Amino acid sequence: MVSKKRVFTFAIGAHAVRRAQIEKGESVLVIGAGPIGMAIMQSVREAGVKVMALDIVQERLQFCRDKLHVDHVIHGERDLVKEIESMTNGDYPTVVFDATGNAKSMMKAFNWVAHGGRLILVSLVQDHITFFDPDFHRRELTLLSSRNATRQDMEHIVRSLEAGKIDGTSLITHRASLDQVINQFESWLRPETGVIKAVVEI
Repeated sequence: MVSKKRVFTFAIGAHAVRRAQIEKGESVLVIGAGPIGMAIMQSVREAGVKVMALDIVQERLQFCRDKLHVDHVIHGERDLVKEIESMTNGDYPTVVFDATGNAKSMMKAFNWVAHGGRLILVSLVQDHITFFDPDFHRRELTLLSSRNATRQDMEHIVRSLEAGKIDGTSLITHRASLDQVINQFESWLRPETGVIKAVVEI
């Protein structure tokens, strides 16, 4: 039986990918390697398109490479211009998703989109998002927002999970029985424990 919680996480990613209307041959960059970003990566891979993952946590990038089989990983503290240009032959990604929940990252994401490309902001922040309009118009960018998911997305993910097109267990890194949760929960909040998704088993 497919978990509703698992479906919802993947469906948010699937909804963002559906909004982007990705076509064969495009290059995709996903900024933010949290559960939602990883769900986006899986849906992009399902669409048959290569994907790059960008994050500031090396362990998460390694997880994306090893478990999600992304094509390229980029550490956020490197020379991003050089890294992204080298992976796209200087053209930049045609589709960029930001799933960081960080306003600064969301605003910087405008810089990584190819001419005529799409930027999809999956995160929601209680802040203003600004961009330099002359660059936005010069490059004829398309800006999209994406939130939650629809029944269509949920049904799509259930079919994909059942068919094995998406690995429903890949994001589960920690498990605990109900009587172990009190002792383990605090450790799950610490980045060094490497938690992506934790499951309480009843």
